[in-house]
Amino acid sequence: MSFGLIIIGDEILSGKREDKHLAQVIKMLSERGLALSWAHYLGDDFAAIQAFLKRSFNRNDIVFCTGGIGATPDDHTRQAAAAAAEVPLARHAEAARCIELRANEIAIEKGLPSPVDMTTLENQQRLHMADLPQGCELIPNPYNKIPGFSIGQHYFMPGFPVMAWPMVEWVLDTKYTHLFHKNEQRECSVIVFGAFEASLTPLMNDIETRFRDVKVFSLPSVGDATQPAHIELGVKGPIKHVDLAFGVLLDALEQLPKVRLGDKQHR
Repeated sequence: MSFGLIIIGDEILSGKREDKHLAQVIKMLSERGLALSWAHYLGDDFAAIQAFLKRSFNRNDIVFCTGGIGATPDDHTRQAAAAAAEVPLARHAEAARCIELRANEIAIEKGLPSPVDMTTLENQQRLHMADLPQGCELIPNPYNKIPGFSIGQHYFMPGFPVMAWPMVEWVLDTKYTHLFHKNEQRECSVIVFGAFEASLTPLMNDIETRFRDVKVFSLPSVGDATQPAHIELGVKGPIKHVDLAFGVLLDALEQLPKVRLGDKQHR
């Protein structure tokens, strides 16, 4: 199965806030022997979110989606997810109960009377966060109790890292332990000096032809004050094949004239 990540929010696209989800989700997956296959950024646009989710629902991917599940006018993810799944929004009783519990916690923290009156305008607005795609399941939120939700293998959570990251971990550790370390991946690379990408392309093609489940990558650098221009050349894929492919790659590079090899990395 492939893992995907959808990051929603105008504040990310405008640069007002810096995305932190991508690096963290990659890290959490890697710790479990998994890898992220794709990521996509979207603004707070109902039509764009709906259209992308419509396509995504038709894949067999496991997808984490952050942002836009609140109840302010710029939050569209709940509504767009329901439209993409072709189901109505409906008040989720357990989600409403969680929101009421949180409202009472806030009242106690502020020294206000509890239990709170959930018919007030403020609390009615909060309860809109319990209007979720019909038939969805809840994702517990350990930070403030207001849950996320899932539709099939798509998991929707707030944009706040302090909430989203524990929720991603809960999903992985509750639903997908059977995938952990099942197909361990490795990436091995070496710094190559004195070569051009064009001259290395035949070697790269040969490696991919000989090792069908291994990908070869090339990352050129113009260099800096610490080292001259170079290419980071490497392979990635299943451990059992990457080690062998990397050995073949190194042997071939050492035969090339005027080529010097630098540091090697294994990740």
